[in-house]
Amino acid sequence: MSNPTADRQLTAEGVAAELQKFLRERTKTDWEADTDLFASGSVSSMFAMELVVHVEQTFGVAIAGPDLKIDNFRTVNAMTALVLRLAGADDTA
Repeated sequence: MSNPTADRQLTAEGVAAELQKFLRERTKTDWEADTDLFASGSVSSMFAMELVVHVEQTFGVAIAGPDLKIDNFRTVNAMTALVLRLAGADDTA
């Protein structure tokens, strides 16, 4: 399986847009980038595992150890920062 991001530069804007698209498709809700998905009651900790798999497969990163904490998946902004850090991308969008 090829890395979907291999041929394009990761940007905060692009990562956030992809994450918001995924969330919209799965939850039928539009999410602000700073909304706590879990505090809202609309998503569960089980959904966090779906987020982990989606992030790994979509952005070609491996999430393990201390990066698996739920705080990294609470908001689109937190997930975007995690992806950019793990991918070693420059956060200039």
